[in-house]
Amino acid sequence: MGTHTHKALRCTAASRAGRLAIAAVSVAIWTKAIGASHAADETAPSAAKLERITEFFNNEVATGKLPGAVVLIQQHGRPVYLKSFGVQDVETKIPMTSDTIFALHSMTKPITSVAAMMLIDAGKLSPADPVSKFIPGFSDAKVLVRSDTPDSQNVLKLVPADRPVTIMDLLRHTSGITYDYIGGKLIMKAYSESGLFDGRYNNKVFADRIARLPLARQPGTLWRYGHSTDVLGRIIEIVSGQTLYQFEKQHIFDPLGMTSTKFVLESADERARMAEPLPSDTILKDAEAQRRAHPEWESGGGGLVSTLNDYARFAQMILGDGELDGKRYLSPAAFKSMTSDHIGPGSGVARDYYYFPGDGFGYGYGFAVRTDPGNAKPPPPGSIGELKWDSGSGTYFGVDPKLDMIYILLEQTQNERGRITPAFRKLVYDAFAKDN
Repeated sequence: MGTHTHKALRCTAASRAGRLAIAAVSVAIWTKAIGASHAADETAPSAAKLERITEFFNNEVATGKLPGAVVLIQQHGRPVYLKSFGVQDVETKIPMTSDTIFALHSMTKPITSVAAMMLIDAGKLSPADPVSKFIPGFSDAKVLVRSDTPDSQNVLKLVPADRPVTIMDLLRHTSGITYDYIGGKLIMKAYSESGLFDGRYNNKVFADRIARLPLARQPGTLWRYGHSTDVLGRIIEIVSGQTLYQFEKQHIFDPLGMTSTKFVLESADERARMAEPLPSDTILKDAEAQRRAHPEWESGGGGLVSTLNDYARFAQMILGDGELDGKRYLSPAAFKSMTSDHIGPGSGVARDYYYFPGDGFGYGYGFAVRTDPGNAKPPPPGSIGELKWDSGSGTYFGVDPKLDMIYILLEQTQNERGRITPAFRKLVYDAFAKDN
């Protein structure tokens, strides 16, 4: 579900060998420690069931469906499963490692949302603030509705917004801002013909452009995936007086030690660590070409790249209720608000065909939130209170407070993600289940 999913990065041998050696020693130490602690932990996963994850991804690589992947399951702050599969690029055949860099696409959104919550925490931003306070173009927002003519032809009709689009709408995807590949034909046509991605554009230009487009629904009435988090990224810049990357680097990446998380790769070493999709994965190849062609656009909705090591630090901070290693990133109140369902019963928010969080999930600010077992029989695996998000490039992560566990899958595939990510999720929870 990355921002550009719809559109058509050399390190020395010594440095790579050093990283691989360190990773191998670390895994050995972790495995020994984990094995000694399993007997005392009733929630610990089954080693035999974890092996099913290995078998699954080995088969994906062996059958040519994936170039490679990296997987982490971390419980009580320690890895209980950490494996790399295949290669990061079928052309170079460089092995995958926990230091391989992946395009996060929509797994950028939780990070941008945390950045916005930091400004709310600081009293510099409020969920109730109208977006037009920062981006004047939104002051005259219009909503596109279908109007049937006497000859039954659908035509565009613009009506005034019932109320202003707010920061809360951006955080919970109820702004009416969409993607050009989501929604009815008329709204998709309006987006695709708007020149939104023409030429060069940074966050300011992009936000100004999208402010001129019609909203797909009245603000606050429908959960609709789209460029809301990109607009939020621009507001972070306006309020902080920094670029989005500068703010996130200062307040999130540097404090957490996320040294490889950024919008633009800066060295040959970094570019050589970049995971690439299969040549046949044309949708993602085109999306990546578009993302890399616009380094000036720090897309808060889908522009970051990162590593397993880096994203694990972010996810562990979320598992710690906004705190890690004694440093607090979000106040308890802000964290609770961020991880509560804001689109459930009584919210006035409807869900349509494009509702991505899934069965049993609501949505907070940047995260899907498990609220109930769901309608499926048997219910989808997982725990009430679990947080998760994924992306159009197949990256996926979950945070499970009940099990004190995080799990992360990094891969680069649009073709196979719809099949792999739910299978991965089930394998993770099957490993923790005691009855199968």
